[in-house]
This record gives sequence, structure tokens and C-alpha cells, in this order.
Amino acid sequence: MNRRTFISASAGAVTLPGLAKPTSLAEHRIDAIEYRTVNLSWPRHVGRNSSKGLHGRGPARHTVCLLKTDQGAMGWGQMQGNRRGIKAQKDQVIGKKVSELIDPAQGIRQAAWHALDVPLHDLAGVILGLPVWQMMGADKPQLSKVYSGMIYFDDLDPEDNPAGIDKVLENCAWDRDYGYRQLKVKIGRGNKWMPPAEGLKRDIEVVRAIHASFPDCEILVDGNNGFTVETFIRFLEGIGDIPLFWIEEPFHETPVEWRALKAWLVAHGREKTYRADGEARPDFPVLEQLEKDRTLTMRLNDICGYGFTKWRALMPTLKAGGIAASPHTWGSALKTVYTAHLAAAYGNTPTIEGVTSADSDVDFGENRIVQACLHPSSRPGFGLGLPAA
Repeated sequence: MNRRTFISASAGAVTLPGLAKPTSLAEHRIDAIEYRTVNLSWPRHVGRNSSKGLHGRGPARHTVCLLKTDQGAMGWGQMQGNRRGIKAQKDQVIGKKVSELIDPAQGIRQAAWHALDVPLHDLAGVILGLPVWQMMGADKPQLSKVYSGMIYFDDLDPEDNPAGIDKVLENCAWDRDYGYRQLKVKIGRGNKWMPPAEGLKRDIEVVRAIHASFPDCEILVDGNNGFTVETFIRFLEGIGDIPLFWIEEPFHETPVEWRALKAWLVAHGREKTYRADGEARPDFPVLEQLEKDRTLTMRLNDICGYGFTKWRALMPTLKAGGIAASPHTWGSALKTVYTAHLAAAYGNTPTIEGVTSADSDVDFGENRIVQACLHPSSRPGFGLGLPAA
């Protein structure tokens, strides 16, 4: 099997939702809400970042939500929150026409359906016989690059015998072989796990080693709010002229700090490097303020936490202001696919966060990496198949 898919072969049968012919959303009523547990584990152990400990092998047991209609259509996807929140709304959803819950042109009709945002988009695409990106108005998908988001502090583990930088390079090689040509490198070892000066030195050494070993791969760096302006500038000085595709969350967003860093970047020839923020505990008024004067140039709100429909509304505003978007997807390969469909419809996404799930029992179908870009499926809905119940 082509390793550039997001999965490996599954032992069980897989069901891809679909209908014999497209029908109207008004012809279908929600008949049942069900749940399924799927495996979305990662291909390798993932270590620490600047603030959090070992991440392990990812969500081996992940609950997803299925929506079924009285006409036999089924859509499914990652839900926001847990079953309890959806069960509280069950009586308001069961029996409703799908057209009462979602408008293909805009998304869910009420914020109250936020928890079911993704499953409703999948269901609407299945009923209409359209991939989600096409249901949202695109004639053909606009493709985006895809980066590996799995380059963590694996040099620091195991604690009793740290593997060193060679382990980070081994992981980069695996990701490159998988199809990635962009690598997002976690930095900020001196924030928590190493003495500050020693950690900064290691951050610089890691980025230099990756650049030397994989010159055909673009590098993104993510500080997870582990720096100050001063320490981040020292990091940049330490890597010299190594190009960076983007800088993500060096510190929690404030106008003073980001504007100081932008001034340094512009003065030192890095004005084209994307300045990205908005993932962790986003301060939306501050983000909007910094985007107005293009201090920030990339928005990162989570694709599910913020909401698929809210992202659809936000994207035109960002595009009009010259701000790019790359919704956060970390943790779940499903979220990578959802972002690929959003990007395919609206553009404005230079790259997508890839979360590899090599042992998944979900069939990712046509959603795959081809020539370092993430191609969304042409099948109805998100084109994702569930293992047989």
C-alpha cells in the first residue's frame, strides 16, 4: 500500500458512506445518533515539547459520532466535546430534517449544533453525493502543502539514557520517506526540561542538524509559548541564515512582544517568514489587532475546537486582510483531513498540519499525500471509511 496515505491496511471490513444517487437534504430526517470507537494511534512514540511531558502513541481509542437518517444515509466524524453534550441535544436533533440542521452554503444553522458540526458536514456531502470541498462551492480542490507535526524533544528520552539528536534525525527521515517535505520542529527545551542556556543551545543544534541532513525539506519552528522575545531572538541568531517557513507561538500573544519580534525579523531579512499564532488559549481580540497591521500573518485556531462552520465564516475575512490560515489539527489524523477539505474549498492555506496515523482502522481513502501536497478525497462527504461494527 502507498505509504503516503494516512493509514496502513486494516484487518477488518471498512464501510464508506454513500447513496445510490444524490438526494435533497430536506428528504432526510435524523433517525439515530450512534458512537464508534476507532484507533488513531501514531506510528511512533512522541516525546515532550516546551511545556508538556511525553505524548506517547496518540489516541488508540477515539470516540466518533455517527448520524443516520430515515432514508439510509450515514455521516460520521469527530465530535466536539463528549457524548454527554450530544445526548443532551438528542431530543432536539432526532426527527429533524437534515436541511434544518445544516446549510451546505454556510454550515450548521445554529451554534447549538457545534458538537455535531463535522458529522453534519459529512452527512450533507453523502446525501448530496459531493465531497465536502465541492459541496462548499469549489469546482476543483485547491491543494496545500502538508507538514509533519511530530518532531518533538525525542533527543531527551529515555531520561536514564537520552537518545540525542540522532533520534530526532531518525524521525525526520521517517517523515520524509512517508512523503512530507516540511518538518515542524518543536523548540524551547530550556523552558522546562534543560537549563535555559543549555536548552537554547540544543534547540539551535537540532535545527542546524535537520537543515544540514534534509536540505530539500522546509523547516517550521514551534515554541509552544516557551520563549521571551529576547531568548527567541537569540535562537534566531544561533541558526544564522537557515530559512524558516513559519514561526509558531514563541510566547503567548501580546502586542508588545509580537511587534518587537516582527521588527527584528523585518530588520534581519525574515519578513516573509509566516508569523503564526492562535492555537493555545487564543486571545481573539489580540489576534485580530495584530492581524490588522500584519504583525501576525497566519491564524491557527483548532479546526474542531473553534468549529468547522466558524472557520468557513472566518476564512473570507482572513483572505481579505491578507492573513493566511492553517487550522490546528494536532492529535487526530481525522482533523488533518477536515482541514484539507476546508483548504481545498477556500484556499488561503499554504500548509496543513499532518498527523500521521499509520496503524489506524479508519480508511482514509483518497485523502493522501501526493508530491508533498495533501489531496482531499473526491468521494461524498469527507471520504472516510469506518471499520465494520
